[in-house]
Amino acid sequence: MINIFNYNLLADMFYAAPELWYLIAGIFVLLLSALLYSLLKILKLKQKNYFVNRDRERYSNTLYASKDGYFAFVYPDEKINDPRKTIKERCSRRLAVILNLEQGTNSSFEDILKNFYKEDAKKIQKYTDMLLEDGVSFEDEFMLKSNKFIRLSGSRINGTDGNIYCDMIWFRDVSFETSRIIELESRKNESAEQTLKLEDLINNIPYPVWLRDEKLKLVLFNKKFAEYSDCRDKDEILEKGTDVLNVNGENTLNNIAFLAHSSNKAKKSTISLVKNGERHAMEVIETPFHTQNSLDKICTAGALIDISELDELKRNLKQHQVSQLEILNNLDTAFAVFDNHCKLVFYNKAFAELWKLEKVWLEQQPAYSAFLDVIREKRMLPEVPDYLMFKNEELKAFNKIIEAAKDMLHLPNGQSFRRVRAPYALGGLIFAFEDISDSLANTSAYNSLLALQNETLENIFDAVLIFGANGRLKFYNEPYLKLWQVDETFLKNEPSINEVLDSQRCYFNNVENWEELKGEIFGHITNITTKTFTLVRADLDKIDVSSTNLSDGSMMLIYKKSA
Repeated sequence: MINIFNYNLLADMFYAAPELWYLIAGIFVLLLSALLYSLLKILKLKQKNYFVNRDRERYSNTLYASKDGYFAFVYPDEKINDPRKTIKERCSRRLAVILNLEQGTNSSFEDILKNFYKEDAKKIQKYTDMLLEDGVSFEDEFMLKSNKFIRLSGSRINGTDGNIYCDMIWFRDVSFETSRIIELESRKNESAEQTLKLEDLINNIPYPVWLRDEKLKLVLFNKKFAEYSDCRDKDEILEKGTDVLNVNGENTLNNIAFLAHSSNKAKKSTISLVKNGERHAMEVIETPFHTQNSLDKICTAGALIDISELDELKRNLKQHQVSQLEILNNLDTAFAVFDNHCKLVFYNKAFAELWKLEKVWLEQQPAYSAFLDVIREKRMLPEVPDYLMFKNEELKAFNKIIEAAKDMLHLPNGQSFRRVRAPYALGGLIFAFEDISDSLANTSAYNSLLALQNETLENIFDAVLIFGANGRLKFYNEPYLKLWQVDETFLKNEPSINEVLDSQRCYFNNVENWEELKGEIFGHITNITTKTFTLVRADLDKIDVSSTNLSDGSMMLIYKKSA
C-alpha cells in the first residue's frame, strides 16, 4: 500500500509541475556530467604525475648509476631578485664514494675542496666562481691527496624557458686512464731513447750498413752508407733509392741483395770502388730475414766492409807462400801440402823421390786417403792391425792438429821416417818427412858403445867420476861411493866440481885452511901438465888422483887408494 501511495504521489507531483521536474533532471544530469569530467581529469593528472615521478626516479637512478660523481648547485624554482642566495648544494652518492667523504651526501663544497692540494683547490674554486657568476664551463684534471686522478667538468643547465636549473660539476675518476697514459708516455720516452741509442749505434759503425724491404728498396742506412753513396741527403737517398756503385758504375749491391732474397740465403761478394780518389776492396754481405709482421715477406740486411788491408795482406801472404814453397821445393827434406779438402796442392822433388811416386799421378792432386793407399801398396806404411781405423785417424788429424806434431813412421823394410805435421796458413796440413834410418842406426851404435863404457867403468875397482863440458857431474861408479861415503842422491843431482870437493871436506878436518887445500886440488885437476897427485886424508889413507881430458870436452877423475 505504501509503495503504491508513493508512486501515485510522485505521479501527481510530476503532472502538477512537469517543467520543474525537467529542470531538476537537467541539473542532476549536469552535476553528474561535471562530476564524471572531474573524476576523469583527476585520473589523467594522477597518470601524468605517475609518469613524471617514474621519469624522475629513472633520471635519479641513472645519475646514481653513473660512474661519474657530481656536485650540483640547484637554483630555486620561484623567481627572486638574487637566486644565488638561495642556491642549494647537492652531493651525489658516487662522489661521496670517489672522494671517501665522511659526511657522505651531506658534504659541502668546502668538504670537497679539502681533498685537493692547496693550489689545486684555489684553481677549482676559481673555476666554480666563474661557473656560478657567468655560466663559464670548464674541464681540467687534478690529483687528490690520496694520489687519485680526477677530471672535473663544470657546466650550466638551463631550461627551455631560459631559467637556470642548476650548475653542475662532474667528477670522474681517471686514475687508471691517467696511470696508463703516464705508463705509455714513459714507454714512449724509453722507446725514443732506445731508438736514439740504436741510431747512435748504427751511425757509429765504422762501415756502411743498410736495410731493404721485401721489394729490395732501401728503408734504413747509417751515415757511412751516405758517405759511400753519391748523394749525401738521407731523404733524397730514400726517395731515389740511390745505392753504392762499384768502379764500373754498376749497382752490384742491389744484384747481391736480389740473389740473397731469391735464394733466402746470405750472399757475399768482393767489389772494388773509389772513395776520395782511392781504390778500395770491399766485401758486400746481404743477409735475408723474415719480418715479424709477416713470414711471407723477406727483407735483407746488408753491410759493406773495407777489406783493402786484408786483401793486401792476402796478396802478400800468397807471394810469401809462393816464395816459401819455392824454397821448400829446393830442400832435400820431403815436403807436401794437403788442403782443407785433403787434396794434394804442393809437393817437392824430395817428396816424390822419398815415396817413389810418379809426377803424373801427383799432378792430379790426389786425396790424402789415396796417397795412403798407394804407399801402403808399396809397403811404406807401418804395419797396423786395422788399416781402415789407421786411415780414419790420419784423416781426423786435419781437424785436430792446431800446432806442429811430430811422430815416427817405422816401415816394414827397416826404414824409419821422422814426420812433422803442422797447420797450413790457407787450410789443411803441411807434411815434412825425413829419412832418419842412418841417424837411428848411428844413435843406436853410440848408445850401445856408451852402455858398454858405463858397464866397463862400473866393473873396475878404481873410483871414477866424469864431468861434462859444462863442469857438472855426468857419471860416477860404485867404488867412488864406497871410497868417499857420499850420499848417492847428492851425486844424482849433477853437482859441480867444487861441490864434489866440498863433499870430501869431512876427510880433511885436520887441515886448518880448507879453502886453500881445495884450491890446490882444483888446480891439480884442471892443470893439463899435472897428471897424477896424492891426497892424504885425516884417516891416514893415501889416495892417488889422476885427471884425463876426453875428446868430447869432458873430464875423467880416477881415485885409487895406494898401499
